Amino acid sequence: MIEKSPEDRAFLFFYRGQPMDKRKVWREQEQLLVQRWNAAATRYQELQARISRQAAGGDPANETLMREAEQARADIDAVRRQVARLKVEFVSGKRY
Repeated sequence: MIEKSPEDRAFLFFYRGQPMDKRKVWREQEQLLVQRWNAAATRYQELQARISRQAAGGDPANETLMREAEQARADIDAVRRQVARLKVEFVSGKRY
């Protein structure tokens, strides 16, 4: 077993027999969350731009586009809730 100082032991756990640093896992989770946020926000902005162009052209709102925009908004809300959960963990001292 790897010998660590007492303060480092709090951040280590084992995954398939290998020690892992919780801080590294948390950073990876946060990076994935940032990527999800950016992708969802970009998708929503693109859909809103398409809907605006359609409306400016005098065309009626396309139901498919509206549903896609609603789904993109739901994705943003899901990511926002995940960010809120991570923030609570951080503030309560469960992270870092």
